[in-house]
Amino acid sequence: MLRLQTALALTLLAASLWTQDKNQPGSSSAKKSVHANLSLPDPGAITDGVYHNPAFGFSYKLPFGWVDRTREMQPDSADASKSLLLLAIFERPPEATGDTVNSAVVIVAEPLSAYPRLKTATDYFEPLTELAAAKGFRAVEGAHELSIGATQLARGDFSKSQGTLTMHQTSLAMLKKGHAVSFTFIAGSEDEVNQLIEELSFAARKSAR
Repeated sequence: MLRLQTALALTLLAASLWTQDKNQPGSSSAKKSVHANLSLPDPGAITDGVYHNPAFGFSYKLPFGWVDRTREMQPDSADASKSLLLLAIFERPPEATGDTVNSAVVIVAEPLSAYPRLKTATDYFEPLTELAAAKGFRAVEGAHELSIGATQLARGDFSKSQGTLTMHQTSLAMLKKGHAVSFTFIAGSEDEVNQLIEELSFAARKSAR
């Protein structure tokens, strides 16, 4: 099995969102910048409600009113050999309780050097599916290819039921510039997940004139 740290992290994230874990991460002021290591790719930035990542060539429009927890969820020290959290946004603060699924978008990049058996984006979903199943998720549809604009990705869909609610989780993956980049979308319905995916764009940004 591929040693896929991101898959485990995303599965645990989904589980924590479901249970509404109240353990808050350390404050951003106490965190050291994970991007201090110059060997790491450009982490991108949010400008006017849109996250832009020039290193991997994509943008994501944040839903209005959502909270950004990227900095708080980053590790205390940078390591180019491990995963890099690019974006972590939530419909409501993760520490806030609620009676609905807390929708979220999490984007992570990992160096391919850590996974020598990872040949295609579809390969990403073999261990991810096993880890998701171990956490009570079921695969709704097997990994398959899709296109967003001219960009080719792989997609896998999962769900988990508890009580009257169902958590829907979709992950997209691509291999680019020596990294596996994953995009995970969590919501209370398939339609909500698809609406979140629609805000992901790989169109080149136009230069201001």
